[in-house]
Amino acid sequence: MTEKTGLTYKNKPLVRSGDKIYYGDPADKYIVCLTIESKTVNNGQELPDSIQIQLMTTDPTVPRRKRVLKTATKNGLFRSIDIAEAWLKRYLRGNE
Repeated sequence: MTEKTGLTYKNKPLVRSGDKIYYGDPADKYIVCLTIESKTVNNGQELPDSIQIQLMTTDPTVPRRKRVLKTATKNGLFRSIDIAEAWLKRYLRGNE
């Protein structure tokens, strides 16, 4: 048997659905949602430009509107994922 693996960043799953990228393990207490708000075209390729970053709790008992704990908007996917990783690491360690 082989285990199916997807895209990861620093040992956490990355899942894309349209203009949303979810970073983190849904079994953990927190995940990050990155929403691509705008794109630029470079050499004929669409690249994410403005990205909204939202740190969210996965606790189903928390009302949907209150699940977002932290938010920011940054330019560039790599910068956004680095911020997402730092937030996720800090919150999962309990240093909120």
